[in-house]
Amino acid sequence: MVKNAKKELKDLTSVKAIYKNLRSSPRKINDILKSIRGKKADIALRDLQFSEKRVSKEISKTIKSAVSNAENNNQLDIDNLFIKEAYVGKGIVMKRYRPRARGRAGEIKKPFANLTIIVSEKKQNSSKGVWSWDKKLIQLVFG
Repeated sequence: MVKNAKKELKDLTSVKAIYKNLRSSPRKINDILKSIRGKKADIALRDLQFSEKRVSKEISKTIKSAVSNAENNNQLDIDNLFIKEAYVGKGIVMKRYRPRARGRAGEIKKPFANLTIIVSEKKQNSSKGVWSWDKKLIQLVFG
């Protein structure tokens, strides 16, 4: 009996960039990612440039990498790119020990994170002059 295998079509309007083993905790990174989700790529880079957090430089590097991947590999227009998804996951945890009183040892945890940025292209409808989003989002908004 032959099973019907559905082949997934690759979405050519979305591009992913991954930064593995980023030396910061996922909790700290997620606070910054909340502020850039859904924004246009150039506006997100501008916001990160003025952020005082140390890890914002690495996040902006990842966004720049995703934008250049979109431009060079998928021939997308960089002016229409926006941050579709930005999420962080736990990575490895380095454990170090520090001597404490009475012969005890205090554990120091140094967490790492894996950062994923997905950029997508917004296409402008020529008839309406309005940005078109995914079909699911349009159905949610307009019923």
